[in-house]
Amino acid sequence: MSDAMNLDDIKQILDLVRDHNLAEFELERDGLKVRIRKAGHDQPVFVAPSVALPAALGPGTPTPVSSLASGAPADAAAEAAEAVNLAVIKSPIVGTFYRSPEPSAAAFVEVGDTVKKGQVLCIIEAMKLMNEIESDCEGELAVVYVENGKAVQFGERLFAVKVGG
Repeated sequence: MSDAMNLDDIKQILDLVRDHNLAEFELERDGLKVRIRKAGHDQPVFVAPSVALPAALGPGTPTPVSSLASGAPADAAAEAAEAVNLAVIKSPIVGTFYRSPEPSAAAFVEVGDTVKKGQVLCIIEAMKLMNEIESDCEGELAVVYVENGKAVQFGERLFAVKVGG
């Protein structure tokens, strides 16, 4: 099996994608298909406090956060969005979301914790590899959107961090 793809081959592909700033790369060889998609933006998405929208915008207007169906995470997100700016940390890959390094360990972070840029917030398992997801901003953890052990998609919201004072 000298033609089989190994970890070094995958690392070379990742380097190629990074070096040439490719948005997407796909390779199929001997029945093995590898697709790499790069996140659109490395910067956090900031959500401004809710503002009343003019009625003239019509039915295509997105629903404001405060009118979401009742639920603990949605209520927390709505309250936080009204009070301060939030940086939403999204999943850079498809995989399984884990809040702690192992099942019996405490979560990396809890709502209300202060997080620093580069601090590990969770792990996403993809293809038997554990990928540490780090905070790209500093502030207080406001919301955890995903339940431990659940599948996440590329670009799905993971956390909201209160930024600023």
